[in-house]
Amino acid sequence: MNIKMKKAISVLMISVMALFCLSACGSQSEPSAEAAPEESSGLKIVTTIYPEYDWVMNILGDNPAGAEVILLTDNGVDLHSYQPTAEDIMNITTSDVFVYVGGESDEWAEDTIMSSGENLVAVNLLEALGDSAKEEEVIEGMEAEEHEHEEDPEYDEHVWLSLRNASALVDSIEAAIAEADPANADTYAANANAYKEKLAALDAEYEKAVSGAPVKTLLFGDRFPFRYMTDDYGIDYYAAFVGCSAETEASFETVTFLANKLDELGLKSVMTIEGSNQKLANTIIKTSSSGDQQILTLDSIQSVTADDIANGNDYLAKMTNNLEVLKEALK
Repeated sequence: MNIKMKKAISVLMISVMALFCLSACGSQSEPSAEAAPEESSGLKIVTTIYPEYDWVMNILGDNPAGAEVILLTDNGVDLHSYQPTAEDIMNITTSDVFVYVGGESDEWAEDTIMSSGENLVAVNLLEALGDSAKEEEVIEGMEAEEHEHEEDPEYDEHVWLSLRNASALVDSIEAAIAEADPANADTYAANANAYKEKLAALDAEYEKAVSGAPVKTLLFGDRFPFRYMTDDYGIDYYAAFVGCSAETEASFETVTFLANKLDELGLKSVMTIEGSNQKLANTIIKTSSSGDQQILTLDSIQSVTADDIANGNDYLAKMTNNLEVLKEALK
């Protein structure tokens, strides 16, 4: 389903829900004490993807306002294929704070925000990054996609895969939560600062690992959502597809180019992202001269399930695991 269709569906959902609410109110002659919903005394915060959710939880800490935090994609669906349900739309329109990425995959969110109450504080991560947001790039050997509106820049949505971005975005989210709950603003600021120290410590580990590595290039037989990460540490890359691509089958020219790069650079690994069937990576390896490279997987932290959250596999843990994979890839 394309972006325009997703956007149209979300608008239709909003209209249908509004009509339903009017019909329900009109058919009820007297308010019923028994049927009346319980009023929540706490904040309601809605996030679209897991990194946002985890950052919010760290900012809340002991949750002094008793905030309800909702992750819309807790069933493992990733940002690019997510389609909001009527319940999702309703949760957003009744929330105090809404955190979303804000790229092309989130165009549906703008209409939802416009239909929400005036007290909703929305955080668009790409807007929060300002000039640090990067346009998607198509580099040598990568298969380009045709876009409907080529005159409009398409931004790389994977902003959370930079620890430095994460630190800046935690500030923006903390400010939004403090605006919605000023009584606990000092607590949220202290929690955010403590969490940012952890992000900075892990960032320093990445910097040290990459600066001392003999290899400074990654080759992906897959989509490439890690541009923010590689730019942070001066890592070069080659890949079959851009990060938001829906393609899985590469052309003969792309496979040959990537296989030749493996040979030319003497790389010992081909990278994939989580959930890959590794078919393309294996084809690239078989096409290379040596044919003995290993396949390594970096986690783009897009497809996180409720079980992952329950098991404590949080953003910092996933980025720490990615660091260990990166160390192996840059040997």
